[in-house]
Amino acid sequence: MKLLYWLDEWLTLPQDEQQTRLPISGGDLLGDVFVKYHFIDINKPLLFTFSPAGTNYQEHDLIDDFSPWGFQLAQKQHVNVISFQHLGISNWFRHRNLLFFLEQLAPLLTPFSERLGYGLSRGGFAVGAFANLLKLDKVLLFHPVSTKNKAIAPWDDRSSTEIAQKFDWTGDYHDLDLGHAKGYIIYDPTNRIDRAHAKRYGQLNHLRVFGMGHSTHATYLNKFGFYKQVAVDFISHQHVDIAQFRLQTKTLRFKEDYYRRLNKANAKSSHRQALLSKAHNILIDEKAAHVQEHQAKIDIQPLIDVALKHQDEHPKDAIQLLEVAQQLVPDDPLVEHKLKQLK
Repeated sequence: MKLLYWLDEWLTLPQDEQQTRLPISGGDLLGDVFVKYHFIDINKPLLFTFSPAGTNYQEHDLIDDFSPWGFQLAQKQHVNVISFQHLGISNWFRHRNLLFFLEQLAPLLTPFSERLGYGLSRGGFAVGAFANLLKLDKVLLFHPVSTKNKAIAPWDDRSSTEIAQKFDWTGDYHDLDLGHAKGYIIYDPTNRIDRAHAKRYGQLNHLRVFGMGHSTHATYLNKFGFYKQVAVDFISHQHVDIAQFRLQTKTLRFKEDYYRRLNKANAKSSHRQALLSKAHNILIDEKAAHVQEHQAKIDIQPLIDVALKHQDEHPKDAIQLLEVAQQLVPDDPLVEHKLKQLK
């Protein structure tokens, strides 16, 4: 636990000298959790990240340049970061070595006045469970699990709940404890278990994304940068632009693949399939109106000018340019007339 010794010595220095000792980086193994840290500036936020399910690394994966989930994203935003990566499949950040480390770490972080937490699912549980201990100011949680204590959350009947019972869910840090932390929780309200967990985070701003699921679509959403864009906004500015978030989720719903995946995930529910079909038809009309609105703002004249300039020497290129212009503005009479001439 090299970081604890370093921080203990570092805290005895005057503030200006503390800054001159940065940057500092390192890593350590805490039982079945790997921690990696990078401090650059005491005047910038300190971000804690905890890995979600699906990032099932083992100890032999911890090569020199290994980065836990969220670590590189934090570095790119130029903030201080401490990232915790669970090892193995069934791991809920319950190892005593980790808990001892966090308890020793918390009082050594006084120079960092702004503390953030970011986590998905299992990582969201850890952020919520340790938020008060670490004195987090703001958190960003995607479909977090609030606890696996069956007495507190008897409605969480996922298979992961049964597997998690090998851990202690009555001791310290087994349930959410946000302290004074504010921030955002993002989840799918059509997922009954996620909705029930989210309800327990009453002090956070709830952002709902219908059809996001819990983990079924995580890779798909990540493909379009959904998680990353929201996280960057949060890490860089300590808040999420709600209007931009709504626009982003609306754009996501315009993608046909989104509905194909939702239909596949809900194949066993005729009721859910009917709701998806209705929503899809509404979105088709909405998408057409959206496209028409943006087409009205597109200026295709530069494409037409280039096509006319080179129509004699390069007629095929001119046709291609005009075809692009026609796709942008299908009803333009000049484009239609010139295409007929050149073809």
